Amino acid sequence: MMSISETSTVQAQPLSNKKGNFVLNKKEILEVLAPAGDFERLYSAIDYGADAVYLGSKMFSMRSACDNFDFDELKSAVEYSHSKGVRVYLTCNTLPTNREMDLLPEFLKNAYCCGIDAIIVSDLGTLSLVKKYAPDLEVHISTQAGIVNYVTANCLYDLGAKRVVLARELSLDEIAAIRAKTPKELEIEAFVHGAMCVSFSGRCLLSSYLVDRNANRGECAQPCRWGYHLMEEKRHNEFYPIFEDDKGTYILNAKDLCMIDFIDKLHEAGVSSLKIEGRAKSAYYVSVITNAYRMAVDHYLNNPNEKLPSWISDEVFKVSHRKYCTGFFFGHPKDCQYYENGGYIREYDVVGVVTHCENSRVYCVQRNKFLKGDTVEILSPKQKPYEIRIDEILDENSNSVESTNHAEMKFSFACDKEFPKNSIVRISKKA
Repeated sequence: MMSISETSTVQAQPLSNKKGNFVLNKKEILEVLAPAGDFERLYSAIDYGADAVYLGSKMFSMRSACDNFDFDELKSAVEYSHSKGVRVYLTCNTLPTNREMDLLPEFLKNAYCCGIDAIIVSDLGTLSLVKKYAPDLEVHISTQAGIVNYVTANCLYDLGAKRVVLARELSLDEIAAIRAKTPKELEIEAFVHGAMCVSFSGRCLLSSYLVDRNANRGECAQPCRWGYHLMEEKRHNEFYPIFEDDKGTYILNAKDLCMIDFIDKLHEAGVSSLKIEGRAKSAYYVSVITNAYRMAVDHYLNNPNEKLPSWISDEVFKVSHRKYCTGFFFGHPKDCQYYENGGYIREYDVVGVVTHCENSRVYCVQRNKFLKGDTVEILSPKQKPYEIRIDEILDENSNSVESTNHAEMKFSFACDKEFPKNSIVRISKKA
């Protein structure tokens, strides 16, 4: 793990996100909160409608495998996000060691100087240091804290928390009870989409025991996704499958969470921020899922009595995902484990990214190969995917080609409809 001395140090004054003139266009009803593991995913989240993003620095982040942001990058990320009216929450939710506690004061002061809108913590000692060294900084309590009742939520509010990210093991009824017995000023955030940990609130020790990678320090090797066998001690190298039933051996493998069809239920329960898991996921994943929840929230707010159009909910199936479930939101989960394998379902490939449109042509940069005659979809922010058959492909020299078979090649195709920059061209693998 990187030390403070190895990261950039920002000496600038804090952006005026508390007492100055900078005012964010904050939506009080339902916030779409998207992950940003690096700048590419940050831009994707913002382009596709996030109200806020959460990201990590080079230290104290629960996703150490991501590129994350040093302090100079963090300041730039905040300035860009604020220019688009988007808030930035910094994760500081690992469990710090004694040595790391000595580094926290400087880390917190530098993070505050970057202008972040809030910091996400799980450790009470970290919370106390935030209140000491960055007293004006808004504090969110991580799901790692395992908040499952209103007494704990009120206690954390009294200690200075502005928001609690509730444990994923709560039902909507339990969330509603917490909402009813906490101050209205205390915001409630809940994970609504993405991978789920088999352990309570992500407090898993499997990875630490098996491969010495600490999940509570952002290093999880995801052993819950592995297949397991038994070996009898006197019969070495003779392996026997473990069955919970006849479906398979992946006894710890959880399905992915998806609540896109239940925005109304989440809102009625008192959830004010809808959190999408995925700082380690691709920019395409961030784009599609953020866009889907953006459209779902907007549809609910504008048409509260209408069912979500299927073309919006279908979007969550067009990224790499495990089978979906609704977690604990509707009570004890009946069907949230998947025993057949630990892998993903992937039915779409990104084949290009739009750079511009001109003279009834769409100009793109290649991401994967596709062929003349293929039918593709073009996804733009807050728009229904546009389907088109590509009858001709021109390369950057206006030569007709049969396919986009060169990495990062520039190509174009005819289309009367215009699309914004960074729109995504994708193809179904089922075709």
